[in-house]
Amino acid sequence: MLTFLRRHWPWLGLATIAFVAWIAYHPGLSGGFLFDDFVNLDALGNSGPVDNWRTFWRFITSGTADPTGRPLALLSFLVDAHDWPADPAPFLRTNLLLHLLNGGLLFALLRRLGRALDADEARSDAAALLASGLWLLHPLFVSTTLYIVQREAMLPTTFTLLGLLAYGKGRMCFARSDGRSGMSWMIGGIGLGTLLAILCKANGILLPLLAWVLEATVFRRADVVHGMDATTAKRLFRIKALLLIVPSLCLIAYVAHFLVLWNAPMEARPWTVAQRTLTEPRVLLDYLYLLVAPRSLSTGLYNDGYVVAQGFWQPASTLPALLLVAGLVALGFSVRRTAPALSAALLFFFAGHLLESSTIPLELYFEHRNYLPAMLLFWPLARALCAWKASRGLRIAIASGMLALCAVITWQRTELWGKPELLAALWAKQNPDSSRAQATAAIADLNANRPAQALTQLMPLWRQRPYDLQIAFNAIDAACATRGLTDDDKHALGEALRHTPKGVLLIYQWVGNAIDVAASGQCQGLALADVEAWIDAALENPAINNAHIRGQDVEPLLAQIALKKHQPDIALQHFDRALIAYPKPDVAARQADMLANSEYYEQALAHLDTYEHLPVRANRPSLDMSWLHAKVQEWEGYWPYEMALLRKDLREAIAKRDAKANKPP
Repeated sequence: MLTFLRRHWPWLGLATIAFVAWIAYHPGLSGGFLFDDFVNLDALGNSGPVDNWRTFWRFITSGTADPTGRPLALLSFLVDAHDWPADPAPFLRTNLLLHLLNGGLLFALLRRLGRALDADEARSDAAALLASGLWLLHPLFVSTTLYIVQREAMLPTTFTLLGLLAYGKGRMCFARSDGRSGMSWMIGGIGLGTLLAILCKANGILLPLLAWVLEATVFRRADVVHGMDATTAKRLFRIKALLLIVPSLCLIAYVAHFLVLWNAPMEARPWTVAQRTLTEPRVLLDYLYLLVAPRSLSTGLYNDGYVVAQGFWQPASTLPALLLVAGLVALGFSVRRTAPALSAALLFFFAGHLLESSTIPLELYFEHRNYLPAMLLFWPLARALCAWKASRGLRIAIASGMLALCAVITWQRTELWGKPELLAALWAKQNPDSSRAQATAAIADLNANRPAQALTQLMPLWRQRPYDLQIAFNAIDAACATRGLTDDDKHALGEALRHTPKGVLLIYQWVGNAIDVAASGQCQGLALADVEAWIDAALENPAINNAHIRGQDVEPLLAQIALKKHQPDIALQHFDRALIAYPKPDVAARQADMLANSEYYEQALAHLDTYEHLPVRANRPSLDMSWLHAKVQEWEGYWPYEMALLRKDLREAIAKRDAKANKPP
């Protein structure tokens, strides 16, 4: 028994830490869907339950988040549900299991890296165990693990770790003069690992760069220590150039090319490339602070109120943050030979943030972006503790204390994540400048039948931010649920629509619902004329009134109003204009269905005729998933079948209506 324990203690230690992690995360397994979960996972039910091969292929090609559509991430959601709405519990359990798997893979990677540097295998294994345990138990990653849709950040991490492990094994074989086997492992690890990671999320393309970081730090040092001969080193360099250096330089060039647009306005973003680039150093330092000083509550999912840099000194911390980040990167490069583990941790962190925290026009701040980049950060600390000349008992006590502290804080945090309503209220207090956080808290109050509390919270915020649509729309909803709408409310919303710089999709969704509410009389003081006035106000906004948005988003709203006013021919005209602007079969089918639901069957058939007579647009091959999705539908004959079925139903409805009308009393 003692021999078994001595031989397998690292893996037994890992199993113990994984068990502690499961206990720490368990309270959060009672949580629910949040924020982006709803707009990503509803694809499970878009064309019916995913219970046959036809719906399967349509589902996994339906993604739009990246050019690839993230099909492997979508595939993983089928483990938990085949339809929507769904129970969140299986999704959360799978996410937690995946987090534990990633912790085990990280341990295996750090163990290999440590043994490349040290002759003392027990010490390197202990450092790997402590470092992977600190990562696995760190409370910051609760907002990745318990945020269901961020499986799209966890899965590429899995394939990145597997790719790095395979590359490391191949390198070891190569160093032992087993060139063929080594090349197979390296090519497979980087090539296949990158492909699989990209099919989960676009930042999987970072794998060659991250492997290059390990090459330039840990493996380079190992080559010096173990004395790789010149011939092997030259052959290895050629492989590294092909697999790592060239792809990494291409990626860096892609990121850098956005600098050409330094002061250009960015579509769908309220900032320029310059503003984002100057803001991100502060964001990166905030991430590092959260990693160094763990806490039970952070800003969480809602960071849309983060202060954007307007210049090097606005805010004042912008330039110092930029210089500090540059200094940390320079430190990573400068200690490659003397402190390879520290160098690897720093460069791995910043390389891991190259896509999501640099020049690319994404949102500014999300905690889940640290899930992969932070994986090596605790390794230098763990190695320093294991190399400390203090007594073994003291070192074990300190390591155990660090792990216990992380576990307790993570448990406290998952307790909050298991109570979404309480979490929404805390995030609203934690993020007073985040419109999303305030709106989410208000929606929680409305769902809990506390509309007066939501209105009390939102009205002062609306006065402070008169053009903020998230605040405005939810304030109107709260007013409808309490006292009804006043003329001042309606005028204020019109002004917000007239002047808001963003939120087109939000306008379409909310105004579409407001039409139904006005027509049904559910809101005191709200009439269809008010909604029409709001649409007119939106059309005065230059950010909204362009041919594309008017055709795609505004015309359908005008059609819905016409339907409520029992003006089917006018509704048909608006729907036809929308279809001409956006000639897609799903648009035609959806709008025809809306006409049919109002019992205007002839107009629904006429709308389908309009679609049939539009010029056919060839589905030209492209590099994004939308082309493949359309091709899958074409192979299946999906839309011809659906259109024929819809036409059949419409004709049957007309016949049934006419028969009922002609039936003698």
